[in-house]
Amino acid sequence: MKKEEQLKELSMNKIIKLFFMIQILLMGNTTINAQDKELYNGITKKIPSERMIVPYGVQVTFNKTTHLIFPSAIRYVDLGSDRIIAGKAEEAENVLRVKAAVEGFSQETNFSVICEDGNFYSFNVKYAQEPDLLNIEMKNFIAAKEAVDSLHSRMEVRFKELGDESASQVKLIMQSIYKNNEKKIRHLSCKRFGVKTMIKSIYVDHGLLYFHLQVKNKTNLPFNVDFIRFKIVDKKVMKRTAIQETVITPIRGFNEELVVDGNSTLRTVYVLPLFTIPDDKILELDILEKNGGRYQTIRIKNCDLMSAKVINELKIK
Repeated sequence: MKKEEQLKELSMNKIIKLFFMIQILLMGNTTINAQDKELYNGITKKIPSERMIVPYGVQVTFNKTTHLIFPSAIRYVDLGSDRIIAGKAEEAENVLRVKAAVEGFSQETNFSVICEDGNFYSFNVKYAQEPDLLNIEMKNFIAAKEAVDSLHSRMEVRFKELGDESASQVKLIMQSIYKNNEKKIRHLSCKRFGVKTMIKSIYVDHGLLYFHLQVKNKTNLPFNVDFIRFKIVDKKVMKRTAIQETVITPIRGFNEELVVDGNSTLRTVYVLPLFTIPDDKILELDILEKNGGRYQTIRIKNCDLMSAKVINELKIK
């Protein structure tokens, strides 16, 4: 009987201990859920600090404008509230002007910027009667900040027109093509009116085509470019037949200048989406002079595109 009573007592003790353990666990979960439900509905997970894009602090005022100069063209701006106003400067794609829309606002706000190079920037904004900084050069400011600590205030984003490739990688490839300055093609050129245009190389990578273009002006008159256009046209156009053409707009350009000075050379790298040309058509590159009669035309066959070099052959730096 004593053994049976001892066994019963031990079993009861185990049950009691198990009960208390369950209660403690339930209380813990209840506390966690209660804390989470103060901010969110349902199960949530805390974002670790290393995932956070640390914002920069910017001061604005009502009677003065703060200018931020970015390394590349601005694609997107979002303002946290109507207490501030912002917009790109005229004729300057990489300059953002910001100022207070309400004088002396007390509550902090924010804004975000996405640039064409794929970088995302975040800013917290406070009102100041006399801001410490009115003109901010983001490139140098970022470099100095990142040299001090590992936290950064920008993060690369992806653009639809670049597909699987990042904007920074595309820029790096363009820079490398320009720096290497290799002449892979010798037959794609045009020489008229003292101006010679040639395609030095064509590269392909991740669904993108890279055209290295050179314009050499051998005259004393500057060659002012009105526009550069890539278009797919019919090889032969019959009389009384409408000309059908498809314009291929470059996605990116490196060292894009609109003026080739007298007795000087300009090189540019253009990025186009991947495409091929039907047998009865041809790719035509047109360069027209602004308010002038000089023009350049290069006709590119499908076999020229098929001979595009892969980026692996290019030393990227």
